[in-house]
Amino acid sequence: MLARKTRRFTTLLALAFGACATQSSTESTAQADPPPAMAGKPMIRTSKPSVEVLKKELTPLQFEVTQESGTESPYKNPYFDNHAAGIYVDVTTGQPLFSSKDKFDSGTGWPSFFQPIDKTEVIWKSDKSHGMDRTEVRSKTGDAHLGHVFEDGPKPTGLRFCINSASLRFVPADQLTAQGYGKYAVQFAKK
Repeated sequence: MLARKTRRFTTLLALAFGACATQSSTESTAQADPPPAMAGKPMIRTSKPSVEVLKKELTPLQFEVTQESGTESPYKNPYFDNHAAGIYVDVTTGQPLFSSKDKFDSGTGWPSFFQPIDKTEVIWKSDKSHGMDRTEVRSKTGDAHLGHVFEDGPKPTGLRFCINSASLRFVPADQLTAQGYGKYAVQFAKK
């Protein structure tokens, strides 16, 4: 009872000061609230948050995937079949990672992209876990596990970035400027 009242008070306090309330760790959705905006400035982090902050802000699945290199279930995640225009950002930092313009249906049940929106924000690491030889992809700023990259994708790159929805937050094209991603809005402008 006290925990519920404390959570309610914290949420009301956060809303009173203009910040978005973070999700409770007991929620099971893979979707995180947008980063809080203060005085019209986006909260896109330039460094990895502490474990304590991440445990408060992320759902258990998001934490498991991004911090413990977990994998969500195929076909049971919010973005594998998302066809809306926009960008996908790191759920831990808000850093831009992928564009819907580079997304394709790989038939795997996870969101797949043939290239990152910013090649400097996605790093590749050798992954020899589970008896396989794969290439893991992580976000540079947040050091969050995103998924893996394979060389069986479409042209022009021939790459398939197979990414966990739980590591991403989708920003619709019509909200890019309002959420601090205005430089990406141009690619979605109607001609």
